Amino acid sequence: METAIILTAGLLSTGDAKTAHGLIRESGRYRIVGVVDHQHAGSDAGEVLDGRSRGIPVVSNMEEALLMAPRWCIVGVATLGGKFPDSMLADVRIALERGVSVVNGLHDFLVDRPDMVALAAASNARIIDIRKPKPFGALHFWTGEINRINTPVVAVIGTDCSLGKRTTSKLMVRIAAAAGIHAEMIYTGQTGWLQGGKYGFIFDSTLNDFVSGELEHAIVQCVREENPDLVLLEGQSALRNPSGPAGAELLRSGGAKHVVLVHAPKRKYYEHNPEWGEIPSLASEIELIAAYGAQVVGIAINTEGCTAAEAADFQQHYQQQFGIPVSLPLTDGCGPLLPVLQALTGKPVGV
Repeated sequence: METAIILTAGLLSTGDAKTAHGLIRESGRYRIVGVVDHQHAGSDAGEVLDGRSRGIPVVSNMEEALLMAPRWCIVGVATLGGKFPDSMLADVRIALERGVSVVNGLHDFLVDRPDMVALAAASNARIIDIRKPKPFGALHFWTGEINRINTPVVAVIGTDCSLGKRTTSKLMVRIAAAAGIHAEMIYTGQTGWLQGGKYGFIFDSTLNDFVSGELEHAIVQCVREENPDLVLLEGQSALRNPSGPAGAELLRSGGAKHVVLVHAPKRKYYEHNPEWGEIPSLASEIELIAAYGAQVVGIAINTEGCTAAEAADFQQHYQQQFGIPVSLPLTDGCGPLLPVLQALTGKPVGV
């Protein structure tokens, strides 16, 4: 893997840096050697994220970061509306001037900025705008072929954005592998690609007419090439988030008949914004998913704002209320969900 630094523009400890968070936890495409974030300079990025040292230093500026000899510079934030923070653009210019290639996951494309393109050309650096839409000829329309797939498909859906759907999916792949179950994840966001995902597409850069087809194609291709015991679909946004409702595609077009639902009990409003409305109850979301013909088989709790005791209380309460396994992914892992995966695949644990 080639070396990379991550830009977070002072946002490392916030939900806006979820791309950086994913790469700090796991990266299969780049070896992360540092993070540029003036607010947390001098810290270990893992300790800022979740208190676990990962040997990734946080530095205050690009000059310090360039001493690490990175080959790549990754934009590690997902800002509202996908616009570049001005300070981050200045850092990108420095990277390109020094011949460091840039990976950008924002909707604000660098290749649309002539000055950036000129800098890259002069220094022989590359610009990759991950969210640049595929050419029309490379897109797939839904065909119904998904209906001939016998592999169980599980959608990991959230009741809001930025809850840990991708992280929960990857943890489930990991516990499945440890138990002898071959699970594959279909990524649907830029971080999944950055982490080294082989099968998937970027949901919010795909023309609406082709979202269903790209999803179907990724699943069918994965099943044909890998023959997994189980396929997990990384969800995006939420079924009823008004800023970008999503999830129905996974249930209808992706053929997911089972759902692991990710929920933050202490979060009251969509993306913490009262004007966007209150998040409906977990029971209401489970009923809505059932109306789509799918069954919620497990719950993953995002513990933001919870004490350890509160998180444990929510876990126990939901288990009693719904009679299904409930996990605390970031604190205790996804072990409680393993029996669900075993039941879906019919594969005894450890075989």
